[in-house]
Amino acid sequence: MAKALFQLNPDLDRAALARQFARDRRLQIADVLTEEAARELRGILQHHTQWGIALQAGAHGKPQGFRAQELSNPAIAKQAMEIAQLTDKAAAERDYAYRSMRYSLVEALQGGWAPDGPHEILLEHLNAEEFLGLMRQITDIPELAKADGHASCFGPQHFLGRHMDSHVAEGWRIAYVLNLTIDDWYPDWGGYLVFFDEDGNIETGFKPRFNTLNLFAVPQAHAVTYVPPFAPKGRYAISGWLRDR
Repeated sequence: MAKALFQLNPDLDRAALARQFARDRRLQIADVLTEEAARELRGILQHHTQWGIALQAGAHGKPQGFRAQELSNPAIAKQAMEIAQLTDKAAAERDYAYRSMRYSLVEALQGGWAPDGPHEILLEHLNAEEFLGLMRQITDIPELAKADGHASCFGPQHFLGRHMDSHVAEGWRIAYVLNLTIDDWYPDWGGYLVFFDEDGNIETGFKPRFNTLNLFAVPQAHAVTYVPPFAPKGRYAISGWLRDR
């Protein structure tokens, strides 16, 4: 595996991070990777990722994913646009919805999209002992056995509606978001990971700051706030779940 692609910061205070996670059940780790590794990963997302789009309109709707190659077909592009319009309708009616750019690391590996490419190497790193061992230490969940993952880019008019990530029966224990945003992400551009209390108040909001890792135990009510039309493309991340099976 290419070490420079995913090299943890050796100066992380693991004991302090574990104490904070035990207290809050959520955590943002600054400078989680070395600067070189984080910038290498961001470059891959910016310049070497064939972005598709992921959509869902309504909690009972079917998640839809379209690869970049598929969107070159006018009929499929039209279908994706129609679903995107339905996500607006669902959100306006207080139903769950999302839309963002996406590239699934797991599907890419299984489907042989780019054999031995950087996305496959990244997924190997996420499942290597160096990373999983750190996650077990911070979360105090020794059963963590593997990580899935996808690359995402929230650009203008993208969002992820309030939901719980309640797939505990499928082995989901911890959600993670490795932020690889453009430098100096501005608060007015949205794209914040936010957590809600029972009254809908925001308890915590995590800025999508470059080279930070967000972790939280599932289920917790959360969302990614709407990215407005004037925001630049650049809320890049690697996201997924740490699983016990």
